[in-house]
Amino acid sequence: MVIFILLKIKGSKVTNIDEKLLQKLEKLSALKINDDKRETTIKDINKIVDFVENLKELDLDDKEASFSVNGQNTPFREDIVQKNDEVIETILTNAPQSEDRFFIVPKIIE
Repeated sequence: MVIFILLKIKGSKVTNIDEKLLQKLEKLSALKINDDKRETTIKDINKIVDFVENLKELDLDDKEASFSVNGQNTPFREDIVQKNDEVIETILTNAPQSEDRFFIVPKIIE
């Protein structure tokens, strides 16, 4: 996702990802890339950008947007709530800790 944001920031053609651009990507994505993986990461991102640039060459003006490769949509079904006490009890018996039909988990926020 950050790569595509970067493509928009840089304009229509990104020619090369370098160390300076990688630092910008790190800042945008709030990630830190280890020093020993920086060179490999730059090469990988360049491959991705090259692939995206190739996709821009496709003529899709006469194509309709689609969300399915086979032309069929996912059939919708009515969302019906079903309560099965036996399933609930089975799940809770396998839980490390439970109380009043709820899981007990460690506190993670102080």
